Amino acid sequence: MTLHAESLAAIEAVRPGMGAGRRTVFVSGIFNIVHPGHLRLLRFAAECGDFLVVGVLGSELASNAQLNQETRLEGVAAISWVKHAFLLRDAPENFVAELRPDVVVKGKEHENAENPELAAVQSYGGKLLFGSGDTTFSSLELIREDAESINHSSIITRKDFIARHGFSLSNLGSALDRMRSLKVCVVGDTIVDEYVQCDPLGMSQEDPTIVVTPIVSERFVGGAAVVAAHARCLGAKSVELISVCGDDEAARYVAERLETYGVSARLLQDNSRPTTLKQRYRAGNKTLLRVSHLRQHKIGRALQRLALDRVHDALGGADLVIFSDFNYGALPQPLVDEIARECRRRGIMMVADSQCSSQVGDVSRFKGAALLTPTEREARIALGNYEDGLVVLAEALRQRARAENIVITLGVEGLLIHASAEDPGKWLTDRLPALNTAPKDPAGAGDCLLVCSGMAMALGRPIWESLYLGSLAAACQVGRIGNIPLTADDLRVEINKSMNS
Repeated sequence: MTLHAESLAAIEAVRPGMGAGRRTVFVSGIFNIVHPGHLRLLRFAAECGDFLVVGVLGSELASNAQLNQETRLEGVAAISWVKHAFLLRDAPENFVAELRPDVVVKGKEHENAENPELAAVQSYGGKLLFGSGDTTFSSLELIREDAESINHSSIITRKDFIARHGFSLSNLGSALDRMRSLKVCVVGDTIVDEYVQCDPLGMSQEDPTIVVTPIVSERFVGGAAVVAAHARCLGAKSVELISVCGDDEAARYVAERLETYGVSARLLQDNSRPTTLKQRYRAGNKTLLRVSHLRQHKIGRALQRLALDRVHDALGGADLVIFSDFNYGALPQPLVDEIARECRRRGIMMVADSQCSSQVGDVSRFKGAALLTPTEREARIALGNYEDGLVVLAEALRQRARAENIVITLGVEGLLIHASAEDPGKWLTDRLPALNTAPKDPAGAGDCLLVCSGMAMALGRPIWESLYLGSLAAACQVGRIGNIPLTADDLRVEINKSMNS
């Protein structure tokens, strides 16, 4: 058996389905950190055939690599042009002799050097091509920039809010530590978010349209799936997700990613819908276009019963239930009512968010929640109220939903908090301004706010302290691009910075 029998078998399993005349291309390298020079080389290689295979040199062949082999492999595998990436543990020319690719591509800088792959390629009639992937960048500088992906300097401390509500920054660290005792159940719509980074080419000559070329794409779990991942990465002892997906590659991606985060995912398969996929085409730090692939019909009664059974199993010993609703059909009203009824019977805290991209959505349908976190628009849609002020709006939503606390999120203006007071039957209203003064990507801010605040509340922390901690989590999240689960360490860095400032 060869050193690369498994990779060869994986490649051969896919290549027969490609059809006659389809060409395999092979590239190898250290890929210490994927920079634009690598992307240009790999794009050139992908255009030279139909199936791009990349061998990332293992640690035994790349003694000067600054990242470990698994991290380097993951970076290459995430590039959309690459059909198969693996750790190369033998000389590239030996693997070429076994794979027999139609084309081997190397950087232009190798054209006048000795190339051991040439003899192997010539032995079976393949080609060795040299591409212009020779733009160089400082890997160490890129590593440094990547480590600073959350710009903590743009996050400010709202000392007036902290003083007004009588808690301290050290309270936040204590709450974060205690989250390790929590058992969380998340129910809702699962989404896959794909970011496609593009290079703008200019304006079309035929019509006034911007022309771009995709450079690299990256996927993230979103919706209820990333809510569950946030809860687990923030330290929850256990997190169970009950959601609905299609029978497709996106669903398998979600299951694999959640397993790496330590989330117990109970994904119900609905053959009548694809897994919801949202694509964002970006140039620089700006989103040019969003494309959503989805179905919005409600799951059938059989799936509702199965989902309810799964939720009942997950509620044993649970401290918190989080509803993450995007109005894509995973949470029909009868299912919501049954779950809420069971949570009340068991004394389990519920928090909820219900996002809507059109005029459909009603966050007030989550009756008896300890916390609801709609945007102003979502609150107005739920109530059909487009005239009253924010405080009146929050009180009307609280009464209809029979909720304990209402938070209306206002984007760059921060939060309006309508919270239950110590005196029975009374509520207090306050505003918490946004904590991040230079957000990079607003996606996922609401999820972080809901999860972190809800977990703190489940520990019995005061509502004002819980919401400040949730706002701090949201501020960290919008300080980077992509729906990446926030970790307790990310949040501790910010808490410690605030305490020392």
